[in-house]
Amino acid sequence: MHGNSVPDSYVYVTEEGVTRHYEDGSVDALAWEDVVEVRVVGDTDSDILYILLDREGQGCVVPRSATDATFLARLRYLPDFDLDRLGAAAEAAHDDYVVVWRSPEPPSALPDFEYD
Repeated sequence: MHGNSVPDSYVYVTEEGVTRHYEDGSVDALAWEDVVEVRVVGDTDSDILYILLDREGQGCVVPRSATDATFLARLRYLPDFDLDRLGAAAEAAHDDYVVVWRSPEPPSALPDFEYD
């Protein structure tokens, strides 16, 4: 049988937040109003991951391959978000993460965030 394979995850972006659904049924979700940091990291599968974190260090991992113009447009609503900085970080991404945006009122410290 031919056809498109089912993706291992898919991402929904709304005015309220971003949600990632995984193949195993698990879900990561984060409201835009709770986002305090945006990171970029190179994934071992040659994809770029955008990591959105809240004050408690909980996050939503969004693969660049699962994003579209809606995701990028919504990031622009974060105060002083710089799409050029995001693009440069994505082009230079390696195994370590780069913080491309922090809330004007960030928490004192974010715990380490583990992503798969």
